[in-house]
Amino acid sequence: MSRSSQRNTCRVTKTLYKNGHRVTSPLPAHTVTQVPEEWDWRNVSGRNYLSWTVNQHIPQYCGSCWAQGTLSALADRFQIAAGDKFPNLALSAQAIINCRAGGSCEGGNPAEVYEFAAKIGVPDVTCLVYEAKDGGPVDDCSKPDINLCRDCTWPPPEIGEKANCWPKLNFTRYYAEEYGYVRGAEDMKKEIWKRGPIGCGIDATSKFDEYSGGIFSQRKVHPSINHEISVVGWGKDKETGQEYWVGRNSWGTYWGEYGFFRIAMYKHNLAIEQDCVWATPRL
Repeated sequence: MSRSSQRNTCRVTKTLYKNGHRVTSPLPAHTVTQVPEEWDWRNVSGRNYLSWTVNQHIPQYCGSCWAQGTLSALADRFQIAAGDKFPNLALSAQAIINCRAGGSCEGGNPAEVYEFAAKIGVPDVTCLVYEAKDGGPVDDCSKPDINLCRDCTWPPPEIGEKANCWPKLNFTRYYAEEYGYVRGAEDMKKEIWKRGPIGCGIDATSKFDEYSGGIFSQRKVHPSINHEISVVGWGKDKETGQEYWVGRNSWGTYWGEYGFFRIAMYKHNLAIEQDCVWATPRL
């Protein structure tokens, strides 16, 4: 199977909160009246507030985009709330997969990640590194489990030897407070500017797979969302006047513009403005 055909098997389901959204405070869409012409959380007065970029297919193929796009956006919001303090936060996508918090390596529902983060909480990646496989599943993720957070002996075992690991009983969980939907360019801008990156569905076409830079645009009459990314900002080309979104993918830094991409705003953008979700960090 080619790299491109593998990517398109992420199989993102319709983004839907199983128990409804949780919104208790005024939405930026209703309170923000004006946003900047350009905004990018990678560079706000010279500071990069984003968590690091990952490759969901290392060490092997895993259709975990539904977890990667949403988790990176939530981690970014923790970074923003903390004022970009070291160390850089990365939330454990492997724990989400092991808990089946929306899906598996065969695809899933991005919205359920935020419901899980609100109810159970997500450990950071130091608790459980990404293995790109369907580990677990964990029967009760509210309790410590070796497939949720673990410690292991050092040094690591030789190839072929089994690691000596055990469940870690005390570890930090990162919780979401509120979560909801957002769509449409203007409301997306307000949400991103006020509170941070969001997770959005997109139709990852073969042309998008081969993206290597610039402002991407593809006309498709009926785009079908099959991939989840995060949107971290927007801009405007000074020569053409074309407005665009700044997105972060989960295919590694060798892809696109060091793991990021720019895509046309308003039209010919593979449905990136139709199916987005957000969550706020519980501090």
